[in-house]
Amino acid sequence: MYRGKLVNWNDDKGFGFISAAELSSNTFIHISTLKHMSRSPKQGDYIYFEVERHEGKTRATNARIEGVAAKKFKTSKSTNKPGANKLVPVLVVGVMSVLLFNYLDFTEQVGSPRAIQQIPDTAVDTTPRQTFKCDGRQYCSQMRSREEAVFFIRNCPNTKMDGDNDGNPCESDSRF
Repeated sequence: MYRGKLVNWNDDKGFGFISAAELSSNTFIHISTLKHMSRSPKQGDYIYFEVERHEGKTRATNARIEGVAAKKFKTSKSTNKPGANKLVPVLVVGVMSVLLFNYLDFTEQVGSPRAIQQIPDTAVDTTPRQTFKCDGRQYCSQMRSREEAVFFIRNCPNTKMDGDNDGNPCESDSRF
C-alpha cells in the first residue's frame, strides 16, 4: 500500500492524480475508487492506495483518504434492493385476483342452472343422471342424445334445434 498526496483533482469529472515518493510517475485515481468515503477528495489530501496496471498505465485501487471516515452503511437483514419490497404487495394482490377470478368462474359454471341438468328426482328412478354443460353447440347433429338436446334448448342460448318452438328438439333426427 502506498501513501501519496493528491496533487491534482477535477471534481466535475471525478478524477485526479496522486504523487507518491515511491513511484516514478503520478498515479491516476477515479472517484469510484473513493465512493465509500464520507466526503469527496480535495487537492492536497493524502491518499492510501494500491496500484494496478491497466493498458500500460497505472491507476489507484483500494484507496482511502487519510483522516476521513468511511461512510456508514445501514445494515439490514434483507439483502433486497431498495424498493423491491414494494413489489411484494402488488404481486400478492395480482395472484389473489387471479385466484378469485378462477374461483368465481368455477362457481358460476357449477352453480348455474345452465350448467347442470335440471331433472326432477323420483323415488323409483335410480339410474345415474348425466350432467350437461352449455358449451356453444347449437345443432342436432352435435348432440349425442335426445336428453342432451332437451337440456340445450331449455338452458343454453342460440340453439337451433327446435324449429317449431314446441319444446321438442330434433324431431326429424332419426337417431333419437
